[in-house]
Amino acid sequence: MKNLNRNFKKIKKDPYMLFGLIITGIILLMIIVGLFWMPYEPTKMSASEKLQGISFKHIMGTDNMGRDVFSRVMYGSRVTLLIAIGTVTIGAVLGTAIGALTGYFGGVFDEVIMRVIDALFAFPSILLALVIVSVFGTGWVQLLMSLGIAFIPSFARIVRGEVLRCRNMDYVASAKLQGVSDVRMIFVHILPNIKGVMASSILIGFNNAVLAEAGLSYLGVGSQPPYASLGKMLSDAQQYMFTTPSYCLCPGVVIVLMVLGFSFLGEGLRRWE
Repeated sequence: MKNLNRNFKKIKKDPYMLFGLIITGIILLMIIVGLFWMPYEPTKMSASEKLQGISFKHIMGTDNMGRDVFSRVMYGSRVTLLIAIGTVTIGAVLGTAIGALTGYFGGVFDEVIMRVIDALFAFPSILLALVIVSVFGTGWVQLLMSLGIAFIPSFARIVRGEVLRCRNMDYVASAKLQGVSDVRMIFVHILPNIKGVMASSILIGFNNAVLAEAGLSYLGVGSQPPYASLGKMLSDAQQYMFTTPSYCLCPGVVIVLMVLGFSFLGEGLRRWE
């Protein structure tokens, strides 16, 4: 209870963490509500209600097929967040394993693996994901896998650097003298001591994953109809930007809020270290 009160006081004093929690909380609340209730079916079309502006009936207007934009934003936010979660999970798990093993054992193994990682890291994540999607095809599953693979190098480099820093510390030397195995050393003694850096990196990864998913879906290689995603909605709305601005602005604002929320949380955690 004391730790909870202490953390709550720290949050109130840290504007980054406070704003991040508020913004992310609003987005998550919208997504959770969307699991149980939506004003309209996201795929329900109406020829008589195409490209309507903001009104009491449609609080974010309608799109070029008469579908309710707010309902599609609720659904699309869920799709974008789930792809971001899957992306970061794949990148963090595999990247952490690679970074921990190379940083701990070093030698030729480290040199070979890290040269491969450096080569992959030289490509922007979106460009690398585009190459992977071009091989395996389009769709949200292919997008998730390609972005997950593209995110491995960044996590691997971060974890390797932290493991290199920790492996010569006194607590590691003491554990070695006690005969602790290499696996236990990595996963029980070293990785728990870099959890602050990892938490911050994961939140920044969410930020980048949301942008990457939106960008690739905007280009048409992500979620395919009838599934809605924020990036695909932006792509569909761009030609109606001046005639029905709410159609384009609403999904764009949600993307910005998602990115800001994760960015503030990541910065707040980094400042707490």
